[in-house]
Amino acid sequence: GCSSCGLETEMEDEFAKLVRRMNPPRVVINNDSCEDATVIQVDSENKHGILLQVVQVLTDMNLVVKKAYISSDGGWFMDVFNVVDHDGNKVRDEEAISYIQKTIESDACFISSLCGSVGVIPSGDYTSIELTGTDRPGLLSEVCAVLADLHCNVVNAEIWTHNARAAAVVQVTDEFTGCAIQDPTCLSTIKDMLCNVLKGNNDLKTAKMTLSPPGVTHRQRRLHQIMFADRDYDRVERKGTGRVRDKSSRPHVTVLDCAERDYTIVTMRSKDRPKLLFDTICTLTDMQYVVFHGTVKTDRSEAYQEYYIRHVDGVPISSEAERDRVAQCLEAAIERRACEGLELELFTEDRIGLLSDITRIFRENSLSIKRAEISTKGGKAKDTFYVTDVSGNPVDPKIIDSICRQIGQKILLVKRDLTVLPEAPEPQETTISFLLGNFFGAGPFQNFNPIKSCF
Repeated sequence: GCSSCGLETEMEDEFAKLVRRMNPPRVVINNDSCEDATVIQVDSENKHGILLQVVQVLTDMNLVVKKAYISSDGGWFMDVFNVVDHDGNKVRDEEAISYIQKTIESDACFISSLCGSVGVIPSGDYTSIELTGTDRPGLLSEVCAVLADLHCNVVNAEIWTHNARAAAVVQVTDEFTGCAIQDPTCLSTIKDMLCNVLKGNNDLKTAKMTLSPPGVTHRQRRLHQIMFADRDYDRVERKGTGRVRDKSSRPHVTVLDCAERDYTIVTMRSKDRPKLLFDTICTLTDMQYVVFHGTVKTDRSEAYQEYYIRHVDGVPISSEAERDRVAQCLEAAIERRACEGLELELFTEDRIGLLSDITRIFRENSLSIKRAEISTKGGKAKDTFYVTDVSGNPVDPKIIDSICRQIGQKILLVKRDLTVLPEAPEPQETTISFLLGNFFGAGPFQNFNPIKSCF
């Protein structure tokens, strides 16, 4: 029974490798066909998750996708991306271009991962801890204080808050050995202490602390998975927990039937921001939907995404309840990483307890951390925090000045004020997609040559 299943799985894996060797992916990168962007075309054998894996490579290089066309009907997959770097320029660095080609064309990029992490690389350098709990002012400070007391050094971390929930992936080492924490008793103590902090008072949901699967976890995908499992997409309007975001600034998501083509059409309009495409494709993939056709366009500060999807079993969405759930989950995926508040950047020599000290100062000055990215490299700490006051309102500039003086004017810098969000454009209600004609009405999609076009 079990050995037979294992043998069948192994044979399927070997067959997949054979097909892949016979049909290796092809990446063409062109800087001449479009005036203001680098055009990247990817052709490959089609499989669930491939779109996310390609998008992740571009996202991890901090490239901005200005436009994209997607087609993956049948057994073949074709994607075309118009990308620029974070400064808005074409990608001209030969090493970067070579890295994109080699990474996407390599087997490592296409490791099957329907519900696990993408790009898993074995490593024993640190212990990866995943946290979930009810968000509240000072929570990160309390977590960091516990870790410092337990002699855990935070190497890297990412913290998201959304809809009164908080999630974090924190990579720590033993303060004394500088290596991953292996002792079961120590890990159990860390879990108990952190769960006590995460529970807080009147927690309606269970706080959790788990260890990430072995290997290097793609933190941002894990955060989406953690918050999705925590059902952060269920909206709660709770009094006294901060200002409620104006509905007009929320992303506008529609999920419509396309019965004549046997697809479900998903459209999204929202404020544009970095890594938006990764966030939505990540959520669709983890919810077990396949994008067969799609387009992405950005105009000034607005982003428009449209996808023709089916479930992995080949059928479109069949119920109103499922359509509502998909819309809710995509809205949450867009909002989780939305920049809110004042962006502060810390750059200094790393030391044990640094993060605990910084977050304590924030807490003592009544700052609430909405999102944070923590990293260390070569003995240096580079941390980014997005903060508001405890009510979710803009921080008093005098408080920020005081904190900067306390920490060091050259150590803590104010980068951007993201508190005032521009009003979202009025959504255009449509019953059928303008792309439908592009995909099905004007002849075969295969006849379109995107490399010669700037869309």
